[in-house]
Amino acid sequence: MEARSLGPDSSGTLLLAEGDRVSYYGPPIPGAPGGASDPEAFVIRPGRVNAHTHIYSGLAPLGMPPPEPPPTNFLEILERVWWRLDRALDAESLRASARLYVAEALLAGTTTLIDHHESPNFIEGSLDILADACEELGVRAILGFGATERNGGLEEARRGLAECRRFIRENDRPRVRGIVALHASFTVSDETLEEASDLCRELGTVMHVHVAEDEADMEDARSRGYVGPLQRLLAFEVLPEGSILAHGVHCTPDEVHLASARGLWFVQNPRSNRGNGVGYARHLGASGRVALGTDGYPARMDEEVLALFEEARANGDDRTAVEPRVEGAYELVAELFGVAFEPLAPGSMADVAAVHGATVEEVWVGGEAVVRAGVLVHGDIDEIRAEAATQAERLWERMRTLT
Repeated sequence: MEARSLGPDSSGTLLLAEGDRVSYYGPPIPGAPGGASDPEAFVIRPGRVNAHTHIYSGLAPLGMPPPEPPPTNFLEILERVWWRLDRALDAESLRASARLYVAEALLAGTTTLIDHHESPNFIEGSLDILADACEELGVRAILGFGATERNGGLEEARRGLAECRRFIRENDRPRVRGIVALHASFTVSDETLEEASDLCRELGTVMHVHVAEDEADMEDARSRGYVGPLQRLLAFEVLPEGSILAHGVHCTPDEVHLASARGLWFVQNPRSNRGNGVGYARHLGASGRVALGTDGYPARMDEEVLALFEEARANGDDRTAVEPRVEGAYELVAELFGVAFEPLAPGSMADVAAVHGATVEEVWVGGEAVVRAGVLVHGDIDEIRAEAATQAERLWERMRTLT
């Protein structure tokens, strides 16, 4: 089995990998590969995990037209921005978005993406588009189609669940896994919840769903006779142990305790929550199973960590209380892939990055270099960005024509 080395880094630490696993992390070993440490050299750190994102939003920074009239609340943001964007997606624009998002994630040292996908006018085969981009460029990924009824009713939701089933059964990409997903409680009926619950049991997998991101989700659940969306989802047994609840902004301490007791994960998304004005997830400290995501923002996880600390300070949370969320996703990914992801520990997946200041010099995923000297190994970033710019213009034009 081939052995590879990274370092020694500026702290004098050497990392060795055999196959896809870390075999050693510590002081240089006499006779082992690697030169003398350099105080100006890089620092070896774990590859970052983005525990909740929307790869389909990858083209959004490329001039997406502002909504007219400007939205005044969260539902209007969804309706005038993100739900128009996802309705306009086709195979070509989704492929360009995925390749751009994945490429820039790797160049930022992010090695795993847990994605929640939606493209209601391009459902069948959409997860393959995402998976192919992930496999091409070398990122690790968890993918699911967020089934919803918001455009085409129950039939739309069934098609979304069927795409999850098809992908989970057919996918054979070693770094990509599929799970079942729903958009959110407030966009699905009881019948869809029953069918999603059955599908999770059939496939032996978990659920990925938005929960209590905005007060609108809470109001919808209460109108149906539930305390909140978490209780509604639990009532229909749609949240197997290990399922992912994105946001949890409006969950109470008791609800967070309840989710934790059921073995569920929360993913906090500070930049998105701040940008959408939905509030701060102040009660997530009641769970030890909290990870960090970007909710479609670029997968520059250092920026998400900074936003987490800023939002914690502004909302009276102690920094030490939220720091465990920075590395919480490694346990989540270990559960989803069924292998160890303890950062830099021998026996764990060799998903690592070498970082010099703000520059990511090298990235490994499963012991394979996917970035070297700050350049993608399996793709041309200039070509990827050029194609993204072309497809973005097509996408904005389709968005303009939607009613």
